[in-house]
Amino acid sequence: MISIAAAISLDDMEACASDGTRIVRAMPNTPCMVLAGVIAYSTGAAVTDEDEEAARRLLSGCGSVYKVEEARMNAVSAISGSGPAYMFTVLDALSDAGVAMGLPRKTALEMAVETMRGSALMLEQTGKHPMALRDEVTSPGGTTIAALNALDECGFRNAWIQAVKSAVRRAEEMEEH
Repeated sequence: MISIAAAISLDDMEACASDGTRIVRAMPNTPCMVLAGVIAYSTGAAVTDEDEEAARRLLSGCGSVYKVEEARMNAVSAISGSGPAYMFTVLDALSDAGVAMGLPRKTALEMAVETMRGSALMLEQTGKHPMALRDEVTSPGGTTIAALNALDECGFRNAWIQAVKSAVRRAEEMEEH
């Protein structure tokens, strides 16, 4: 059995299932709808190597697949499960900023989307640390450092970290009920 039920742990599923039921818990995200998702999974006690490989093959049809410890599934939910909502919010904010500065909405949104896609691809293909790539874009005294300073003043990085922590806490609460 492959479950994509949120907030239901392997232990809970195994406690309700017949002895020996082979269970894989998967956490897909919504980009699976366009075959570009992230799917993390954990395996129950009775899952065989063959079961796991079959599950990986099935899940990989929707995107990238990662095996994680069951205890880390709430972190997965907070990063990749909720992550698309974070990205959509950033894209909307960038688009709104472009419109505020005189760009047509369609152009501003397309530019934001392509910038996000290109940045992710650049990170993936170069293998460099995100901050190294950020430094390559940031000229001394330039526009990028001015914008980054404004983000720092607003607590941008901390807001992201707190958002993920809040999502993990909420997932833990949901598991308790």
